[in-house]
Amino acid sequence: MDIPDILKQHEGKTLEFKRDDSPNLAIARTAVAFANTAGGRIVIGVADKSCEVVGVDDPLQAEERLANIFADSVVPRIVPDIEIVAWRDSSLVVARIYPGPSRPYHLKAEGAREGVYVRVGSTNRHADPALVAELGRVAQGHTYDEQPMPELAEHSLEAQAIQDAFEGTRSVRPADYDTLRLTTTVEGRRVPTVGGTLLFGSDRLTHFPDAWIQAARFRGDDRSVIVDSLDITAPLHQAVDQALAFVRRNIAVRMELEGARRADVWQYPQMALREAIVNAVVHADYSQQGGPLRIAVYDERIEVENPGLLVPGLTFEDLYEGVSKLRNRVIGRVFREIGLIEQWGSGIGRMVSACRAAGLPDPELREVGLRFRVTLRASREYAPQLDPLDERVLDVLSDAPQGLSTTALAEHIGRTSRATRTRLRALVDSGLLIEVGSAANDPQRRYVIAEDRGEYSARKEKDRR
Repeated sequence: MDIPDILKQHEGKTLEFKRDDSPNLAIARTAVAFANTAGGRIVIGVADKSCEVVGVDDPLQAEERLANIFADSVVPRIVPDIEIVAWRDSSLVVARIYPGPSRPYHLKAEGAREGVYVRVGSTNRHADPALVAELGRVAQGHTYDEQPMPELAEHSLEAQAIQDAFEGTRSVRPADYDTLRLTTTVEGRRVPTVGGTLLFGSDRLTHFPDAWIQAARFRGDDRSVIVDSLDITAPLHQAVDQALAFVRRNIAVRMELEGARRADVWQYPQMALREAIVNAVVHADYSQQGGPLRIAVYDERIEVENPGLLVPGLTFEDLYEGVSKLRNRVIGRVFREIGLIEQWGSGIGRMVSACRAAGLPDPELREVGLRFRVTLRASREYAPQLDPLDERVLDVLSDAPQGLSTTALAEHIGRTSRATRTRLRALVDSGLLIEVGSAANDPQRRYVIAEDRGEYSARKEKDRR
């Protein structure tokens, strides 16, 4: 165990410091919260506010007391690892609690209804009934959007809306609804699932009044002045594009002219924006009530927020490493089939890569209350990161002021047109290149190097309206 590294950290989702083991109930509550979420360590012998190491006078006795606290106070029983660790002239006692397979865990003294806690940041939060239910579903391997809605009939799903969503991808007949988990069978009758209703229900907002996106553009860095707003109540797969369009009309952009054509270079990588919005829609906890998904655009940052904490068992480190646990399997599968998701677990990584390629800070991930928030910041911290092939593209284009086509550039860098097109799209997103053409399929479309790379001129207020 690397105690120096642990002592450099602040208390958070998976770490708590305690001066001693005397607050039995507080320690047990933290153990419950860790077991219900992503696990964690309780370090005895470190002041929780100052992080000063005070040590443990009798570590053997403290170890035994901790074991008794966990055994007597937490239901179902947990089996943590407890270690005595020497640190300079003192000793610490470290209890490691693992994510439990028998969620939800609760404090015995408070009962199964009132004694369930989860970890949010560095605090233990009481779990409401909806969150308690989710903990149970995760433990059983189920998801909320797979649950049946027996009070509804199969025809409450809009068949035309389903066909429209899959147009160009595959043909979907009513017989395919079960395979997609849009419907399921209850007592011999086909009924919609929660996911089917959320995606294609004719009256979905009646059943899920918070399944929409509230978008707003604020002046400055707080919410005191609203410049623009939009309530996006379209079906979820359409809401993604509408939300992205709202953000585009409310962020800074650099406009460059090439002949009679105009090219826009966006302040934020479009890939990062799209992934943030898609992730919010796919991973929202639609069982929660009290607030929709939200997108807040400020002068220098964008916040994309959805109801629901991280899926129990996940940490922020897991997300950055590409570990994925779908909260909504039905929504996730449909989004994957219609092309809104490219690869499971790639969303956060794609956001990070897009921001780094543009020289922007990594996306910030936070749990706020019982909600999850992604923040993208516009401040350019360093020059965009380029690999040798990117550098080669820029070198080639520097000698071609009129620009070159994808095919021509592919020949120069020795890659296929498809691979080159993907690379060029990333360079356009990062603001290094300008795509010049009348349409996406314009045979004369070409790429030129952007002038004053990385600098943006904000649109005037009237342009945002």
